[in-house]
Amino acid sequence: MPIKKADLRREKICQEVIRLLQEEREQRALSMSEVAWRAGLSQQMVSYVERGLRMPTLDTLLRMADALEINLRKIIRKAEAAADQISVNETTNDS
Repeated sequence: MPIKKADLRREKICQEVIRLLQEEREQRALSMSEVAWRAGLSQQMVSYVERGLRMPTLDTLLRMADALEINLRKIIRKAEAAADQISVNETTNDS
């Protein structure tokens, strides 16, 4: 079964949200353990999410964003813009 463009976009958005959350954590010089404690998650879960080994639930993303004191909606908007830019670049490069 072929992969749909919308499925690829969603996957890119999810990957970018995770990347942006990790970037925010690193900019704040917080360890995964500190974010996990603040979020009420295990350090292993935060590690799995950041390494792409687990797809986080919305609840997990909200907890991580709250732990970082950032607005998840803004992160998602940035991720959507980045995913759309990647799609445009891929389309341009395919021509």
